[in-house]
Amino acid sequence: MATDMLTDDSLQLGSHTFSSRLIVGTGKYASHDLMAEALDASGTECITVAVRRERLIDAAGNNLLDFIDTSRYVLLPNTAGCFSADDAIRVARLGREILLGLENPGADWVKLEVLGDTKTLLPDPFATLQATEKLVAEGFSVLCYTTDDPVSAKRLKEAGATSVMPAGSPIGSGQGVLNPNNIRICLEYLKDGDPDYPVIVDAGVGTASDVAMAMELGVDGVLLNTGIAHAADPVGMARAMRAGTEAGRWAYLAGRIPKKLYATASSPEEGVIASKPK
Repeated sequence: MATDMLTDDSLQLGSHTFSSRLIVGTGKYASHDLMAEALDASGTECITVAVRRERLIDAAGNNLLDFIDTSRYVLLPNTAGCFSADDAIRVARLGREILLGLENPGADWVKLEVLGDTKTLLPDPFATLQATEKLVAEGFSVLCYTTDDPVSAKRLKEAGATSVMPAGSPIGSGQGVLNPNNIRICLEYLKDGDPDYPVIVDAGVGTASDVAMAMELGVDGVLLNTGIAHAADPVGMARAMRAGTEAGRWAYLAGRIPKKLYATASSPEEGVIASKPK
């Protein structure tokens, strides 16, 4: 029963177990204080840090990590801004060293991004596969950002990715899930014979309804940054994203009614005497 599942509905990603199915980024906020407040409101237990692109120390001399409770959040280093497999591998290794120094449990994994160009920020499928194979061989748990192409998703899982994370739409675009059918096929391919394999929608969601829609498709979680950080009220949007994640998950587990072309009466018709419309 779905209601029974809700009492212990945790997300397993490699060696990490989370109650929240929302993963939130730390970039693009107007201030570190605002970021910290939004993270708290989101209910997330896992946050991403762009090791290469993120300025860990800002112009005022503030260190981003000073505003993050590393005993509360598991940090997920990512390779955002990398455009080759070699670059992404180097950044992944750097992220591991940073987190080992913090004694953070996220030191064993990486969110892998290998981008194809600066305009679309779409992943390079060949370099992404190459980097995945190398990092898995080095002992990393690789959470792999990719397109919504089901064949690419299947290849990445076969290469040993801990989680495949198809984009809902281009990074930071706020367009939501543009191709739900492809996400459904990705889920079919990735979970065939392995129903617990975690699939995360990563990138493109702009508001709570986008998150709810993604979760209703059956994905295991959503990773986002810009949708919160660039909202008019980031803290308010963080709360909304949290609620959208939970509502979408609950709706998926509960099972929606089938879509029908014609109306179905809400009230029973048995025993009712009524004239038929002319």
